[in-house]
Amino acid sequence: RPPARRASAAMPADRQQEEDFQRFLRRVDDVANLVQSLNSTDPDVREKALVEAEKRLHDQESSREEESKAVVNRTVINTQASDTASAEAVNKDDFLAILEKDAKERAKQRKRNEHLANALKEKGNGAFRKGDYVEAIQRYTEGLEKLKDKQELYTNRAQAYLKIHEYEKAISDCEWALKCNEKCIKAYFLMGKAHLALKHYSESRLCYEKILQIDPQKESLFKDCMIEVNLELKRIKDEERAMKEVQSGKLAALSIKELLQKLDRPDQNLLYYTGGIRLLTGAVNACTEQTLFRTNNGFSILKDNEVLRRGFCAEKKTSAEVDLCVSLLFLWQAVCAGNEENQRLLLTCSDVNAQLPKLLSSGVPEIQKETLALISLYSENENGRRLLVRHQDLTRWLQILMTFVNSTDARASSAMNILSDLSEEEGFKTQCRVMLSMGVLPLFTQLLTSAKLVNQPALAHCIGIMGNLCADVVIRKQMAECKECWKACLKLLDECSEVNTPKYQECLFAVLGLIMNLLLESNGIIQHFAVDLSARCMYLLGEKDGRIVTRAIGVLSHVLPASSSAVEEVVKGGMVKKIIKFLKAGGQITSSYGIKTLSVCTRSNRQAQEDLVKSDKKFNVLLKLLESENEMIVGNAAFCLGQCLEVPGAATSLLNSTVVMMLLKHAGGDATRTSVQENAAIALGKLCVAEPRHIVQLRKLNGLAILNSAMKYVHS
Repeated sequence: RPPARRASAAMPADRQQEEDFQRFLRRVDDVANLVQSLNSTDPDVREKALVEAEKRLHDQESSREEESKAVVNRTVINTQASDTASAEAVNKDDFLAILEKDAKERAKQRKRNEHLANALKEKGNGAFRKGDYVEAIQRYTEGLEKLKDKQELYTNRAQAYLKIHEYEKAISDCEWALKCNEKCIKAYFLMGKAHLALKHYSESRLCYEKILQIDPQKESLFKDCMIEVNLELKRIKDEERAMKEVQSGKLAALSIKELLQKLDRPDQNLLYYTGGIRLLTGAVNACTEQTLFRTNNGFSILKDNEVLRRGFCAEKKTSAEVDLCVSLLFLWQAVCAGNEENQRLLLTCSDVNAQLPKLLSSGVPEIQKETLALISLYSENENGRRLLVRHQDLTRWLQILMTFVNSTDARASSAMNILSDLSEEEGFKTQCRVMLSMGVLPLFTQLLTSAKLVNQPALAHCIGIMGNLCADVVIRKQMAECKECWKACLKLLDECSEVNTPKYQECLFAVLGLIMNLLLESNGIIQHFAVDLSARCMYLLGEKDGRIVTRAIGVLSHVLPASSSAVEEVVKGGMVKKIIKFLKAGGQITSSYGIKTLSVCTRSNRQAQEDLVKSDKKFNVLLKLLESENEMIVGNAAFCLGQCLEVPGAATSLLNSTVVMMLLKHAGGDATRTSVQENAAIALGKLCVAEPRHIVQLRKLNGLAILNSAMKYVHS
C-alpha cells in the first residue's frame, strides 16, 4: 500500500470512481478464474464451475439494477443470453460457448482500446517533451478513458502534474497506478516528489523506502532521494533560524539585506558595484548570512542588473571588469561554501552556468584561480559533483581542465584535483566520450610528448586520471585505437634514460599504469607496437624504483599475448632469468605479473622453457608459487611447470620433492577458477608421463583416479 495521505475532504465522485475501479478489477479476476475452471480437465472442478456460472446468471436476472452499478466498460459479461430464458434452463454447453464468445469479444475490444491508449500516450509524451504539460495531461486523460487500468498513463500524468505544481493530483494518480501495479517504482518515486513539495517529509521518506523494499538494486536512487529530503528539511530550518535573527534585529543579519538593496541600484559604475560586492562578501560569515543572501534574491543580482551582467559576461574584459568578475567569484565562494541549496541555486543561474567554462578558458590567471576555487566547492563532495553533472555541459571540461598542466602555479593542481573528483562520476565519463577523439586525445598526446617542459606533477596526475577514465569501455576503446597516443606513451618511456628526476619518475609510473589499462583492449595497433613496447619494458626492469619495475612486468604480462614476435624478442633478451630473479624476492603483485609473463612465454617458446629450467633449479620458485593463496598465481605456476616438463630431465629433477602432493591437492581441489584444477591436472599427467617413477608417489597418495581424469586434459 502507498503511504497514507494526509486527511483531506475526498469528493464523493472520487470515492465512487475508486469503488467502481475496485469492483471492475474483482470482476475481471472472477470471470478469468471461472473460464479457467470451466475448461479444467478435472470433472469435479468443471462441475462446480458450471454450478457457479448458473448461480451468477440467476443473480443477474433477479437483480439487474445492482448489477448495472457494478459494470465497468468493456468488462461486462453479455447478459443478453439470460433474457431468452431463466438461468436454470440454459444448456450448459450453450452457456460455455456464449461465455467463451463473450470473453473473445472482450479481448478484442481490450486490444483495440489498448492500441488507442498507447497512441494517446505517445501523443502525451510528445507534448511533455515540448514542455506543453497541460496538453500532455489531456492526452493521458483521454488514454485512460480508453483503458482505465493502464499504469503508465497514471504515472505519466502524475509526472506532468508535478511540472505544473498540481501535487495532490499527482499523488492521486500515483495511488491509482499502484492499484494497477503495487510494485511500480516510478509511482513511489513521483509520489515521494509530490509529498516533498507539499512538505510532507515523513510520507516522502516512506515512498522512497518502498522503492528500496521493492528493488534493493535501486540503492543509489534511494540515497539520492533521501539526500534531497534531508537537504529540503535543512533548507527550511536554516530559513526559519535566519528569519528569527532578522526579527531579533541582529546587525549581521540586517546588513545582508541592506547591502543587497544597495547593489540593486541601477546604472551605477563598475567600481561602485565591485566595492559593494566585496563588502557583501565580508558580511557573509556563517550559514545565517548565506541563507539571507538566498532568501533576499541574492542570486538574481546578475539577471536584474544589466551593468553587472554585461561586465561579468564580457569576452575581452577590461581591468575593471576583471576586478568585478573576481569579486563575484569570491562572493559565490562565500555564500556556497558548505551550503548545498546555495550551490544548487547558483548553477541554475543561466549566466553563471554559461560563463563557467568561459571563465576557465579566459587566460586571466586571477579569474581562472577563483573559478577553480569555486568549482572545487562542488567537486569535493558527492552531492556537488552530481549538481555539476546535472546542470553543466561537461563535454569540454576534460579538455579545458587538462590545459592547466601547462601552468606552473597552483592552478595546475587545482584543475587536476577537480578532474580527479569528477572522474568518479559515471555521468562525467559519459559526457567525456563526446569530445575525446577530436579534442582531448590530441591535447593529451601533445602533453605526453612535452613531458620535459610541462608541470610534471600535474602531468603525472593527469595521466593517472586518464587511466581511471579507461574504466569506461568506450573511452578505453577510443584511446587504445589512437596511434598517436601510443607513440606519445613510447616517447615518454624513451626519455626516462635522459630525465631521471623524482618528478619525471612519477610521470613514468603513471604512464605504465595507463598502458596496462589500455592493454585490456585487443586491436591491430597494439599488435603493431607490441615489440617496441616490450623492449621499453625490458629496459625498465633495470630501474631502482620497485614500483616502476612491478608495473613494467605488468605491461609485459598484458602485451606479450598480443604478439609472438614480442615474446621471441624478450626471451632472446634474457627476460626469463630476470623474471625469476624478481619472483624470488617479489611481493604478491610482482609475483602475479611475473608468473603470468612466464606462462605466456613458455606456452609456445621452447627457449623460454629451457631458460626457466636452467634459471629455476629444481623448480624451487615455481613450487613456492604453488603454495600461494592467490589462485591466479597458482594456476599460472602450474601451467608453467606443465610446459617446462617437456624439457628433457626436468621431470627427473623433481623426484623426492613435494610436487606430486601439491599438484594433486590443486587438481582435486575446489578453487573458484577451474583453470587451477585443469593446469594442475595437466602438469601432474605430464609429470608422470615424463618420469614414471612419480607414479609410485601418486599411488601412495591414492591419486591414480585423479591422474586418470587428468589425462583428458593431456590428450586435448
